[in-house]
Amino acid sequence: MSKLQESLLELVRRTSAELPDDVVSAIEASRAHEEEGGAGAYALQVISDNIELARTASAPLCQDTGSILFFVEGPVGLDQITFREAAESAVRTATEKGWLRQNSVDPVTGANAGTNVGPGSPYLHFEQRRAPGVEVRLVLKGGGCENVGAQYALPDVRLGAGRDLEGVRRVVLDAVFQAQGKGCGPGILGVCVGGDRATGYEASKLQLLRSLDDRNPDPTLGQLERTIVDEANRLGIGPMGFGGATTLLGCKIGLRNRLPASYFVSISYMCWAYRRQGVRLDPKEGIAEWLY
Repeated sequence: MSKLQESLLELVRRTSAELPDDVVSAIEASRAHEEEGGAGAYALQVISDNIELARTASAPLCQDTGSILFFVEGPVGLDQITFREAAESAVRTATEKGWLRQNSVDPVTGANAGTNVGPGSPYLHFEQRRAPGVEVRLVLKGGGCENVGAQYALPDVRLGAGRDLEGVRRVVLDAVFQAQGKGCGPGILGVCVGGDRATGYEASKLQLLRSLDDRNPDPTLGQLERTIVDEANRLGIGPMGFGGATTLLGCKIGLRNRLPASYFVSISYMCWAYRRQGVRLDPKEGIAEWLY
């Protein structure tokens, strides 16, 4: 096994079994807002116990280890073919070891090769940059939360949502309300305002690479992110839909230019098992630093 394969395998293992500190801190902080003895507090306690058990046993946080999404930033000249081969090898090995469930099936026949490798799995998104070195981020996104993602075309007459940020607020909160407990909340939203249907969804997932405790550099978007979280947490949906004060842990919003004829708002919902991790590779393709 090459050094790159070893590094990617450890990235997969850690992403599957260990939530990053910013997510754990947000979950623990949210417990203070729940009524003692209530269903929301109980759900968060179970989630906290789950997090500790998975970390201690190096076992998957959830039976659905999700879509395998690699986001790679590297210099001009990065061999993407070799990198993809290394990522596929790491995914096969992680599946054999039980760090990933056998989750990827043929969409027509339902056949499961048992490797998690096939068309579109794993997914790799490459970006070139002028800075040296390679950074790799991985998201394992479960099917339950993926099912409650949504895309709206503004204006939306049903919601009274126009082509402005107030309209964005309305449709994002509608997506949260429609999800109820089906997205395994408390959730984290990645939102893209603009783009076309395909790039909007992709950009919404890129927002999930941000840390929960960061601030949007655009003050208007930063305020909208906070407003959506505050208002969603007053809906009463609560952890796992059991009721309570913690429906969202975060909301991250980005932009893409749009055509005048189109105004899409694309929303990717992430479950409490916010399996997102990243590494900076050293010149020999070992892990030099963890990014979260």
